[in-house]
Amino acid sequence: MVAGATGELGSRLARALRAEGGHVFLAGRNADRLSELAVRLAAPAGVLDLARPTEAVNTAVGVLGGLDGLMIATGAVAFGAADELPDGVARELFEVNALGPMALIRAALDELGSPAAVVALSAVVAEFPTAGMAAYSASKAALSAYLGALRRERRRDGLTVLDVRPPHLDTDFSAHALHGKPPKLPAPADPDALVAAILDAVRNDRRELRYDPTRRELIAQ
Repeated sequence: MVAGATGELGSRLARALRAEGGHVFLAGRNADRLSELAVRLAAPAGVLDLARPTEAVNTAVGVLGGLDGLMIATGAVAFGAADELPDGVARELFEVNALGPMALIRAALDELGSPAAVVALSAVVAEFPTAGMAAYSASKAALSAYLGALRRERRRDGLTVLDVRPPHLDTDFSAHALHGKPPKLPAPADPDALVAAILDAVRNDRRELRYDPTRRELIAQ
């Protein structure tokens, strides 16, 4: 199940999985884009409401006959100094970036077989908080911490939990900010290279795929 399949990165993940012969259930918020992608990839799909994640999970399990992987590429961003960002925007960031994915994972855990994998995108800012992105950094750090604890709890259950912390990517993500304008960002990385690295990390049972700003490369651990 690819959650956030209507986003640019989620759709690339779904295409890569289908290209390798994977049976994929597409889940996303934009019904029109979801329908178009489902036709293009010849894959089942369903609208995802992170406030009711069990509905999408149950649909995916029913269509696929089971579930051995959950990839979460949902997210929202906002820009602004720590003392300027409106409280409502900060709450929405945590709902979308942390609480929503956590609820989706909880809904899927009882349905995942063994072995299985949970892959979620936090961000490089979870490890390296960025000025002008305090609330966004904090929301991604919350998700990263949750994934780390989940990995320890399920380490004997055959569950791979991969925390992906990519850098700024060459997508239109920052153009759809909930608030503010982005600070000066580094040169964007190739999203297709990230997708390839994610699939390789899953194959090799990695726990983290993190970006090292000093070396300017992704490191799988």
